[in-house]
Amino acid sequence: MWFSTPRPPPAPPGGRLPRPLAAGALVLSVVLAGCGGTGAERLADTPDTTDTTQARPGQPAPDPTESATPVAPARLAGVGPATLAGIPKNARQVVLVTGRGKDSPVSQVVLYRRTSAGWEPGATWPAHNALKGWTDDHHAGDLHSPIGVFTLTDAGGLRPDPGTKLPYDRSRGFTIAGTGFEGEPLAGSFDYVVAINYNHQPGTSPLDWTRPLGAGKGGGIWLHVDHGGPTHGCVSLPQEHMKELLRALDPAQHPVIVMGDAKSLAR
Repeated sequence: MWFSTPRPPPAPPGGRLPRPLAAGALVLSVVLAGCGGTGAERLADTPDTTDTTQARPGQPAPDPTESATPVAPARLAGVGPATLAGIPKNARQVVLVTGRGKDSPVSQVVLYRRTSAGWEPGATWPAHNALKGWTDDHHAGDLHSPIGVFTLTDAGGLRPDPGTKLPYDRSRGFTIAGTGFEGEPLAGSFDYVVAINYNHQPGTSPLDWTRPLGAGKGGGIWLHVDHGGPTHGCVSLPQEHMKELLRALDPAQHPVIVMGDAKSLAR
């Protein structure tokens, strides 16, 4: 989500950049940095292992592997070649966020891991994204989530580390109050977060103010706990799934997030 307050004094670790106040913006208790396919597809069916063909007398039994239809690697569901090209070759974990529509705040999340057979999907989780949907050209306060492929390197939250392998910054800077766009309470939304490296300096707390692309391009785009309504730019998941995700993400696997509406991801 985006938060709009006058710029605070020089920030300790966990500071924030100021932003313009968007209509319907959330009322916060503190200055914060954050929130600005359903399964693997097979290109060919698995070979039938129930074949009982018998050899004729005096001839060897046929080798079932010779006639088996080869199985293509499992793919990231709904992800087209242009999007795939943006995924680093060393990435072994992909958080795939697929939006319902370009202008929709509703999406779903699947964590994939790369195996010898291709991309293996986990469970599908419900999620929210920004109020006005998705954009290829995100700017501060536009109430859209950025489309693209971004690395995931840093986590944090108000609550203790639930067991992630990512660097975790526990801080009172993740405190939030007020209500969202649909009148839902925001308390607890930042109990657990993962920084999405859109205009965020990798290797720093999600609360870090640094904006490599400049303040105008926004920042503070996070994965965080869902509060039951649209965000300002982040992707939000129910708390139990945020904890699952934090425990699963492994920096040794070079995790990335692939996010956007379904049509854009299919490019």
